[in-house]
Amino acid sequence: MGKNLFNKVWDLHKVASLSETRDQLFIGLHLVHEVTSPQAFQALRERGLPVKYPQRTVSTVDHIVPTQNQLIRPYRDDLAEQMLQAIEQNTSDFGLRFYGLDSDSQGIVHIIGPENGFTQPGITIACGDSHTSTHGAFGALAFGIGTSQVRDVLATQTLAFERLQVKKIDVAGSCPDGIFAKDIILRIIADLGVMGGLGYAYEFAGPVIHGLSMEERMTVCNMSIEGGARAGYVNPDQTTFDYLEGRPFSPKGEKFTEAVAHWQAMASDPDADYDDVYQLDATSMSPMVTWGITPGQGIGVDQNMPRLSEVDETEVEITQKAYEHMGFDEGQKIEGQKIDVAFIGSCTNGRISDFRAAAEVVKGRKVASHVKALAVPGSRKVKLQAEEEGLDRIFTEAGFEWREAGCSMCLAMNPDKLVGRQLSASSSNRNFIGRQGSSTGRTMLMSPAMVAAAAVEGAVADVRNLI
Repeated sequence: MGKNLFNKVWDLHKVASLSETRDQLFIGLHLVHEVTSPQAFQALRERGLPVKYPQRTVSTVDHIVPTQNQLIRPYRDDLAEQMLQAIEQNTSDFGLRFYGLDSDSQGIVHIIGPENGFTQPGITIACGDSHTSTHGAFGALAFGIGTSQVRDVLATQTLAFERLQVKKIDVAGSCPDGIFAKDIILRIIADLGVMGGLGYAYEFAGPVIHGLSMEERMTVCNMSIEGGARAGYVNPDQTTFDYLEGRPFSPKGEKFTEAVAHWQAMASDPDADYDDVYQLDATSMSPMVTWGITPGQGIGVDQNMPRLSEVDETEVEITQKAYEHMGFDEGQKIEGQKIDVAFIGSCTNGRISDFRAAAEVVKGRKVASHVKALAVPGSRKVKLQAEEEGLDRIFTEAGFEWREAGCSMCLAMNPDKLVGRQLSASSSNRNFIGRQGSSTGRTMLMSPAMVAAAAVEGAVADVRNLI
């Protein structure tokens, strides 16, 4: 029986067996941002330790930085200013690569890693952020970690993990018009549940997955964590290699050719073994929208919200809580629900292809008068490219606010937040209560194109009617 990519990469990076199920792994790339690193660096100082392999750490600022007046310091939020000063000082003191606010490569950590060529197939990646699974799109094993583990990677370049099982997610058929990568992953989570991946790594496979661009694959892998999986990945192929060739930190010349041969060998064998398999035919899919307070509470835009009598008995309590918070009724149509805020951005959907798709919808149209709409590029490079293509003008002429790079309204760590009971159409990854900054605010997850449709219609709308 052959081996899958997960076990190939795991075995290649194992430096010690700690028990029958627990191993110490070497971490090939460590990504650091301002929120989960201050205490880790302080721990190194207290022990008089250096960073073990500083060349393997890349750092940036994204979570707490405002997306307006970004360079005006100090920030009004004292804690945000302290975090920014800390990472500036720490990266200087420990000699780490840092993409700060004066860098053209600043941006969300899970966007700048791939676009600069740091993220590569067959390596292990760790970052103090749950959506590190994004990097699995390249055929890497990428894990979100906590602050104490950030300390451990800085000090030793290794981490201890329990070996995961592998569930193959086989997506067949073809994607109809109006169906995007975000719809695919929301459908998978709706089918398998937010705990369907516990103890697993997801291997995303099948003709639909391998027909996606690298940016679309990143969207799918990004939300593996919302499905309960510890990691998610796609086997590297020619699409992967074409994306990486010429990136600033990708191998060059003959070394790139050698790297491709190694990357190809890391892919799952045709007869690889899996612990479980899930199959989805994307052909008849509808654009997805979440109606509740978990990413698994999603339905097609042309469907009605579920009745309590229709859900599994284990889901009744969370379903009741969702209806109480969202203010929706059982069996209600999701299409036509009036929104207050539209947000396009985040590490899930803040790349150039996301803004191109949304711009196709808003071009020549206007944002509804009652809607506040934000378009927030995930990195400086995305912002500059979008502006070169004139996408920023399409958004601003429609009534969107075009912002600087950052995490923005994906989470409540910066000034971009919901107010009161506002209902948000969001291209981000989580619709948890309070996630977007208001304990009574409400979030509906959808693709960037669907957010754009909701913005111009002023309510949840089927993007297939606008394209």
